[in-house]
Amino acid sequence: MSKIVEHAGRTFALFGTSDGVMRVWIPELGREVRVGLEVKSKQTTYAKTSGYSMRNGPEEGHVKQCVSYSVMYDVDFYVILYVNGARKAWDMTPAEFEKNPDIAAFGLYITDEMREDLLGHFAGILDAADKGEPPATDLGKWRFNDFKRTIALSLSDEEIDALRRKVAAIQRSGLPEWQKRSPAEALADIERIRAEEAESLTKEAA
Repeated sequence: MSKIVEHAGRTFALFGTSDGVMRVWIPELGREVRVGLEVKSKQTTYAKTSGYSMRNGPEEGHVKQCVSYSVMYDVDFYVILYVNGARKAWDMTPAEFEKNPDIAAFGLYITDEMREDLLGHFAGILDAADKGEPPATDLGKWRFNDFKRTIALSLSDEEIDALRRKVAAIQRSGLPEWQKRSPAEALADIERIRAEEAESLTKEAA
């Protein structure tokens, strides 16, 4: 589904498909309420849906996705359901299962302020594009970036140095190893692309 939105003087399209919209009767309100449903799978480890892993609530990107869908599907409430395909064991005790459940669910009430923030962000992207001002490179989102080569070659030496300092700071931090690995791999990929381009240009000039 797509929906054309006008916000802050800009016109753009929101595109995506919600996993469902439930109709729930709320006795306290005396009426039916539409509630969006977004299902997310976890399968790398059983701990992904543990109370500790989910202590900070749903992932920020998933919340923003639901905010976008709230505009598209005209809903104020959303449920984000995490379903874990990994399992610690088939013969867990009740205490072990309580600590490592298969699912984790979060309810969201989406306010007009949340919609304003998200739509303002999208409008800001269009403004920046018109001005030729690209956003800062986000190493945390590099893996699924479709414009790796273009971005890598457009970075200035100063921007590369800033990314190196950022990665070095992350490596010295107390973050777990898996969180340190992604930025380091992204920087290595950027430097590889730039080195290959420099080598190609040198051969052409020879």
